[in-house]
Amino acid sequence: MTKKIQAIRGMNDTLPEQTPVWQKLESLFRQVVSSYGYSEIRMPIVENTNLFKRSIGEVTDIVEKEMYTFADRNGDSLTLRPEGTASCVRAGNEHGLLYNQERRLWYTGPMFRHERPQKGRYRQFHQFGVETFGIASADADAEVILLSARLWKALGIEQHVELQLNSLGSNEARALYKQALVEFLSQHVDKLDEDSKRRMHTNPLRVLDSKNPEIQALLVDAPKLSEHLDDESVAHFEQLKKYLDAVGVKYVINERLVRGLDYYNRTVFEWVTNSLGSQGTICAGGRYDGLVEQLGGKTTPAVGFAMGLERIILMLETLALNEDVKNDVDIYSVLVGEGTSLAGFKMAECIRTELPMLKIMHHCGAGNFKKQMKRADKSGARIALIIGESELDSGCVTIKELQGKTPQQTVAMDQLIKVLPTYF
Repeated sequence: MTKKIQAIRGMNDTLPEQTPVWQKLESLFRQVVSSYGYSEIRMPIVENTNLFKRSIGEVTDIVEKEMYTFADRNGDSLTLRPEGTASCVRAGNEHGLLYNQERRLWYTGPMFRHERPQKGRYRQFHQFGVETFGIASADADAEVILLSARLWKALGIEQHVELQLNSLGSNEARALYKQALVEFLSQHVDKLDEDSKRRMHTNPLRVLDSKNPEIQALLVDAPKLSEHLDDESVAHFEQLKKYLDAVGVKYVINERLVRGLDYYNRTVFEWVTNSLGSQGTICAGGRYDGLVEQLGGKTTPAVGFAMGLERIILMLETLALNEDVKNDVDIYSVLVGEGTSLAGFKMAECIRTELPMLKIMHHCGAGNFKKQMKRADKSGARIALIIGESELDSGCVTIKELQGKTPQQTVAMDQLIKVLPTYF
């Protein structure tokens, strides 16, 4: 027997029983971003490798360890996108969307990172992202945070998430802070784990994000980033907090929140939850005022976020919030006897034309009445439309409710379109 070919580890199929939850999440996201006036942009999955090296940073874990990079037939180095912001900026620069303009954009699609697969975190994963360009003031930061908060409310998980905020300050202020942090870490190098020793010289802010409890205990006495912020960044952060306070969005200040990408400045934030076991991040973002210029455009302020769909769906499953989401049809046609299949085809097409909001599954292939009714029940349909030889002769159809106790009724075929809406 020929050996089966299986999916690549960490790149999963989404089966028909699972897609209704994805569709619900995608639909809610589209509704929310549309209500804020955001426009969709679609970028390619494959980009030039230098795009991510220049934006994310060559000494980040993503670039060093996790990117799917390969040479194409022309010898160019290409990479499956590990995140969406850099691609969005590249597209904006390339098509003249950003300079001296205000743009509110959103996107969704698969991203790729070669990590160790675990529940809710895969090598091919899916993100929603929003990016706002051309607005330097803190109200833009507040808007993207409020947009994400509105999605949590629509999903019914607002009580299970916490907003964490921090400010990284300007690039100049952060550079001075890095020096102070490296000096502190150098005095305690014997207490650092190997990962922190490496990061101390390549990306010292990431030491603040260490998951090692011993490192976190050591950092209690480390210099604080908030003490090194420039005045403009302090004022920007205070204004952001005023906006959030004004609309009742609760938050906590996490001075060790730094994000793993090099392009952030000033505001950074994460939405975290304890509903996935240990604390996990389901949405993260911040301001990146220098990235557009860094990728060849004109100086343009920007802020945005990305959220992982798999982790949100896992959270919905954990909280049992998606049990009512099913891919059921509304109507199943049951056809028994010679000539009924053709009549059923015409009936189904008529319903799809006149009542397009209803989903009807037409029975195809042979099968006795009992077998077809079992399929009707399995489909999850609310009603069965039955055409037997007697109905065919009299030009009628029998309506049988499958999920209620209303007695079945037989109606003339030309009255069916008027009667059906009363069942839904």
